[in-house]
Amino acid sequence: MKITKVYTRGGDMGKTSLVGGQRVSKASERLEAYGTVDELSSHLGLLVSLLPDGDDKAMIMRIQNCLFNVCTNLATNQDQTVLSPSAYLPEGEIEMVEHQIDDIMKLLPEKQGFVLPGGTREAAQAHVCRTVCRRAERRIVALSEVAKISPEILQYVNRLSDYLFVLAKKINFNANQSEIVWQNVGR
Repeated sequence: MKITKVYTRGGDMGKTSLVGGQRVSKASERLEAYGTVDELSSHLGLLVSLLPDGDDKAMIMRIQNCLFNVCTNLATNQDQTVLSPSAYLPEGEIEMVEHQIDDIMKLLPEKQGFVLPGGTREAAQAHVCRTVCRRAERRIVALSEVAKISPEILQYVNRLSDYLFVLAKKINFNANQSEIVWQNVGR
């Protein structure tokens, strides 16, 4: 799709169009959900820019593409508009993320305790992505309480945050960077 004009002035009064043309407030739960997914994709783009070429970079770019499908799904009011083919995740995508998680976990030593976000710059960015992903998940859950959402969308985003957690651990492990384990500094 070629973009010929960036601004339309259609949103100047705080409304925007969903897939199918319905106008809604830019403050709606639907916009909050897919806007947070878009934010996640932007953070993933930063992570991609920090990673060397390889499997992890390719996987994150694949995830970014899938997040466009997620946004299309969330931007469609399924009570008024039929989902387009681009609103569906590719077949087997959730299982692929699960396999990635399992493969990474096989590489990592077992550690006990809660991990504080940090380590290398790349791992810290993966943790930022994880937390934005969790927020996106909360926004999608809130939307699902008032609107129809395809169940695989929530499953995918839930699994994705797990992937980002183990990816951060892998990045630190490969860099010989020790993770910081939470210490109770309270009473």
